[in-house]
Amino acid sequence: MSDNGTGVVIAESSTPLPEGVSLPIYMDNHATTPLDPRVLDAMMPYLTGIFGNAASRNHSFGWEAEKAVEHAREQVAKLIGATSKEIIFTSGATESNNLALKGIAEMYRERGNHIITQVTEHKAVLDTCKKLEKQGYRVTYLPVKADGLIDLEDLKRAVDDQTILVSIMYASNEIGVIQPVREIGAFCHEKGILFHSDAVQAVGKIPVDVQKDNIDVLSLSGHKIYGPKGVGALYVRRRNPRVQISEQINGGGHERGMRSGTLNVPGIVGLGAACEIAMNEMEAEAKREQELRDYLKDKLEKALDYVHVNGDMEHHLPGNLNMSFVYVEGESLLMGINDIAVSSGSACTSATLEPSYVLKALGLGDDVAHSSIRFGLGRFNTKAEVDYVSDKIIDVVQKLRELSPLYEMVKEGIDLTKIEWAAH
Repeated sequence: MSDNGTGVVIAESSTPLPEGVSLPIYMDNHATTPLDPRVLDAMMPYLTGIFGNAASRNHSFGWEAEKAVEHAREQVAKLIGATSKEIIFTSGATESNNLALKGIAEMYRERGNHIITQVTEHKAVLDTCKKLEKQGYRVTYLPVKADGLIDLEDLKRAVDDQTILVSIMYASNEIGVIQPVREIGAFCHEKGILFHSDAVQAVGKIPVDVQKDNIDVLSLSGHKIYGPKGVGALYVRRRNPRVQISEQINGGGHERGMRSGTLNVPGIVGLGAACEIAMNEMEAEAKREQELRDYLKDKLEKALDYVHVNGDMEHHLPGNLNMSFVYVEGESLLMGINDIAVSSGSACTSATLEPSYVLKALGLGDDVAHSSIRFGLGRFNTKAEVDYVSDKIIDVVQKLRELSPLYEMVKEGIDLTKIEWAAH
């Protein structure tokens, strides 16, 4: 065992360490991303000398802070095709999702009480919907197909005369599939229903345009795009239609009355800088990440049998790869690769031993869901790291399968069709 100086204890590896690679390797960029040094540079003045409150309108300290906030508002808006007046700053996407769903439900209660979402949403949406159900709202949870995408016909059938809101995430944090957002939004507009999208995993990674995508309300977060934690934003459409949201935090009427509280100026500056960098580098970075992801996928599939990619790969985030390693116990696999930071599900549910509800929604059995790993490739990952990760996983999977009686039975040609995997 060794400590690389970060306090993280890692097991000694038998897999050769490529030149320029240090352990542990971070490949969990859907959980959070490291802060880009350029973002930190933009934030530093507002963590030191420029410390004013953006709501202080009587002196230069406040004016400087307000100017920085408004510049960041423009940077965020430009990334998603909005106007700066449509951007509301929050503490992150969880707050943004809560403000969107609860705020719309409360504001439009006289029009109806029905909300539609999907079973694979992030807990920030699902738990909020459960809360609203306790307050008398009806929520329809759409199923997903085996590829992780919703069926648009299911959405159309679910709508009734009391439907006020549809909330469908842009891209999955676990399996990386990109939902048919533009078609969903067009249908909602045709029916006069508001459309919210949790776009945390999409913004900054793929082109997102709230006008072309017909999105009325959109949530995003700084720490998923190499910005700081503790800051996010909510886009709220101002025309065609003008969306109204009831504030959920009272006190002072900040952010056009939708979100009271002293603004996190350094965080907001960092979010704006992160958005500008993402906009300028998105196309090239997406191409690079997709090439690394496909390289990783191909290496694993060529070296190992009984591996399965979860989620539609045509409509997919460039840096995401979720794979099941059948006949391998998931916890043992993670322990065997403890010098690599990956995930067995959403970071917000990783404390539970239950299999991923997202993977189960695709039809995977518990054993297969437990054997799944989410790789989140990001801006600072290299091909050398991908080589190390793939070689290490191949080595660990092969050793674990040597201890698996089920795998030995399959290799000997014994029919195991009663095993849950057989349907997949």
